[in-house]
Amino acid sequence: MTKPYLLCGVDEAGRGPWAGPVCAGAVILHPDHPIAGLNDSKKLTEKKRLRLETEIQEKALAWGLGWASPEEIDQLNIRQATHLAMRRAIAAMKVSPDEIQIDGNDVPLDLPCRASAIIKGDGSVAEISAASILAKTARDRLMVELDETYPGYGFSGHKGYGVKLHAEALATLGPCPVHRMSFKPVALAAQRTA
Repeated sequence: MTKPYLLCGVDEAGRGPWAGPVCAGAVILHPDHPIAGLNDSKKLTEKKRLRLETEIQEKALAWGLGWASPEEIDQLNIRQATHLAMRRAIAAMKVSPDEIQIDGNDVPLDLPCRASAIIKGDGSVAEISAASILAKTARDRLMVELDETYPGYGFSGHKGYGVKLHAEALATLGPCPVHRMSFKPVALAAQRTA
């Protein structure tokens, strides 16, 4: 019996926000258990993402999540922290893929097999779509929890992104421990509220 070719899709959520970690997902889909409706997580409703999240976790051959904290983002820069989260997600799978395809145009170093970047891969490669869904649902869930820990910033609504409400809260409250101090709007707010 021939061993199936294991393609791992990788994507991240939370590269652009001012607060919270960046999360990466890695997924190897099961060849005998296809999942209908996979797409770029940003093109799906929250309800559909949550339904697909459960189905991916149940049917995938392997899946993993990797995180990089706001402190790691500040120490490394967002690009390197995203690469770190991706390596952690791949390592969390406990299955070695034959090939890795990553959404976007950037491939981390030190991956366990050959890897390539696919622009708009989250809408065209099922494994990357699945990874994007797992990363987004996990990160969104964490940002809702962080809203309870750090009230007043509106994390549950905007998930840490730089919207007007978030900018106003930063100006009033100053940054909290999960803000990315290396991001310019946060650094400026910290100076003003110091």
